[in-house]
Order: sequence, then structure tokens, then C-alpha cells
Amino acid sequence: MKTVDFFFSPASRYSYLAATQIGALERDTGCSVSWRPVHGPDIRALRGRDPFQGPAVSGQYEFAYRKADAEAWAAFYGVPFHEPREFHFDYRLLARAAVAGQRLGGGSGFLLALTDAVYGRGRWPVDQHLVADLCRTHGIDPEKLIADLDSEGVARVLAQAAREAFDRGAFGVPTFFLGSQMFWGNDRLILLRHALGTVTGRTEAP
Repeated sequence: MKTVDFFFSPASRYSYLAATQIGALERDTGCSVSWRPVHGPDIRALRGRDPFQGPAVSGQYEFAYRKADAEAWAAFYGVPFHEPREFHFDYRLLARAAVAGQRLGGGSGFLLALTDAVYGRGRWPVDQHLVADLCRTHGIDPEKLIADLDSEGVARVLAQAAREAFDRGAFGVPTFFLGSQMFWGNDRLILLRHALGTVTGRTEAP
């Protein structure tokens, strides 16, 4: 069985879109996906430049385009999509909650729920109360998770994830690795599927 490393940020719209397809990817290709929470800005900080800081460096980074593009992908996948009520919210909280949840035994269902709450269900505000509510519905002790959010252990895991992703060539999220092959972006899932079809002996179209 081939393993795919999935570096994602729950606060990223494109990570949300990609996350909704992981179950089908595993079923269709026989791969196993390792969910790797990371705070996207930490990867960009390691690169020394961030295209989201200051004026958009190209039309690709303008909000109107990204909103329309995400809505089109959601329609293609047949999944709901909601922009958060405010552009700025606690992005790092969700990444920390993902790591803390994993440390308490939370699986992919909880990780998907974190990003789905924002972009799939449009829940607001994005705060610790929301995280605690998701814990309760996924069998995670909310008090233990909240207590772990600001721990050195969680911070260390996030830093290590950003460093590993960067060292392997990542420059944003979502990023997938199949061995040494890197696939950046939700729209590269089709290429990842093709690569998995090749390595697992499958040849049918995705």
C-alpha cells in the first residue's frame, strides 16, 4: 500500500476542498493518506516571502478570483462551500486544534470536521467553543484538547511539520507527497490519482 503525506491547513479553503476528496482517493487507488496538519504561513515564512502579504502579486491571489475558483471546485466536487464571515480569523487555532486532536487519538474525521466547520458549514465564530463542540461529536475530551492548544508539544509538532514540508519542497498548502513526488494544490489531485494508478497497477482514468 502506498502512503500519501497530506500537508494541509484547516484554515485554508483549498485544503478544505482537497480534504473532502481524501476518502474517495483512498477507496479508488488503495493508498493510505497520512494527514499532516501545518500552519501555511509557517511554510511561507521559511521561504522568506509570502504572496499573501501586501498587494496581490498576481490575479491568482486576488480574493474575488480565489472565491470564485473555490466555489467552482466545490460545485465540481458536489460539496458545500461558504466563505467565512470575516476574512481574518484565528487561522493558527485550527492548526493547533488539529495537532492536539491527533495527540488525543482523533482521526481523519475530526481533522476534516475542523476545516468543514469553516468552509463547508460556515460556522462562526471560529473560536475555542467551536473546537470544543467538534471534540464532543468526535469522541475527544474537549477539556484535554483545549488545555493542550498552547503547549510546547503542539507548537513543536507544527514547527516540525512546516520544516519537513519546506525541506521536501513545499511552498504552500495543500501539498501532497507520494515518496519524492510533490503535488501542490487541490487541482493537482488528478495528477496524484494518475501517479497512484501507475504505482498501484491501476490504469483507469480518475
